Amino acid sequence: MKRAGIEENLLAILDSASDSKHTPDANDDRLAFLEAVRSACIVNENPPTSKMREAVFQILRVGKSLELITESFRLLNELDKRFPRVYLSEKEASESSHLVVVEEGWSPFLFNLENASRERGAGGRSISGPLDSLGFLQLMQELAEVANEGNLQALEIKSLRNMLLFQYLVNALEGDFLPRNRVYEETMNWTHLRESLLNMLLSTRRINYKGLMKDCLSIMCGLFDVSAGISEDLEFPDDAASKLSHNGNTASALALFELGNNACIALQKLLIMIMDLDMSRKKADMQGSTTRADGVRTPLMEIILDELTYDIDMLSPFLKVFNEPKWKLEIILQYFSKYTTRLSTRTRRSNGPTEDATTFSGVLNCFSNITSTRSITKKIKADVVQVLLAHAFQAHLSSSSQQDADGISASKDEGRSSSLVEICENIISAFSNLRRTDAKMEILPIGKEALFTAATILSTETGAHV
Repeated sequence: MKRAGIEENLLAILDSASDSKHTPDANDDRLAFLEAVRSACIVNENPPTSKMREAVFQILRVGKSLELITESFRLLNELDKRFPRVYLSEKEASESSHLVVVEEGWSPFLFNLENASRERGAGGRSISGPLDSLGFLQLMQELAEVANEGNLQALEIKSLRNMLLFQYLVNALEGDFLPRNRVYEETMNWTHLRESLLNMLLSTRRINYKGLMKDCLSIMCGLFDVSAGISEDLEFPDDAASKLSHNGNTASALALFELGNNACIALQKLLIMIMDLDMSRKKADMQGSTTRADGVRTPLMEIILDELTYDIDMLSPFLKVFNEPKWKLEIILQYFSKYTTRLSTRTRRSNGPTEDATTFSGVLNCFSNITSTRSITKKIKADVVQVLLAHAFQAHLSSSSQQDADGISASKDEGRSSSLVEICENIISAFSNLRRTDAKMEILPIGKEALFTAATILSTETGAHV
């Protein structure tokens, strides 16, 4: 059967299920349609048409039952994985990757048709179709409401649907961006990234980019707090029972806990993609590949550092939820570099390798004596320093473990010229000097965890060499 015939037969299932109709029969038709699409496309490997994909997307956007939104979410991801719109073709070992873009392929974004949607009066925010920049902004604003609510009464099907919708959109952005960025790194052809969905989303003048990024940070921290609160309630059934029964939906509470965590992961994924795009954009700028049409955008790293500097209450939640080691360590090093660059130059050991505050060893070197430690704590509160050092230590260990797993020699990385033993000795010394600057200072739990880990590693490493 031809694709047109398959499309016609499958879409006919939805004839009685309009976007505004949510009767049991209409919902059954939608579920039947999703199952039919899965059978035709995933099981029998028939590529879906754009209308079929958009119909599945419409169900995710308007569905009012947990089963509908979860099944449509799962199917969309399966379709994108099996039939990607952007992918790398097979290549010989000596050849660079070749980017394949299915031009007629369906996308959940409509950046190229924003003018048309504005003329229609839809403003890019139709209730069921693909989103443009304003539609994405509206989604983020609705997620912010959930994050700011911060209690179990926020458990509504719309909130669950929005979190799944956001996760799918990030997956779509990632599926489009990663192959493009890989080809850019091999060819240095900026056009590949200029035409990426992520770049088009961030480059539009219809939204406040810096405000959107700030919203992403606050949403990520807010959802993390909401999920943590639900986790505590679910760990103590006696206390949780009254709250959950008052809300009337234990299943939704469990779903929000899981979706909250997954939404945080999606937000982190989005931030990492943007920072990777910023790095590639910087290379393109240096090579003269960009034009005025590409516009000017503040690097996300600067926005993150500004937010963490001026909103200290956000620092600890952000570092707890943002767990990608490479970028987490880089953010902390950049944070310290604002206050420690000159100090690291003055405290540098003449007989050791040259290191500054752009490396973890260089930052630890800034806490190698009382004078420099006291100078830093005059600019950064001691408890903030503890949080930063402890999380940097965690990220360093995670990054080193990942390198070992990938077979990468640490000696080849200038940022990790010090051995693990030296790092552990220096982290213990840093906390010791913090205590010496203020005898009344208490070591925070995360600081105690870092010290325990460092001491354990030293004991293990020392014992192994005896």
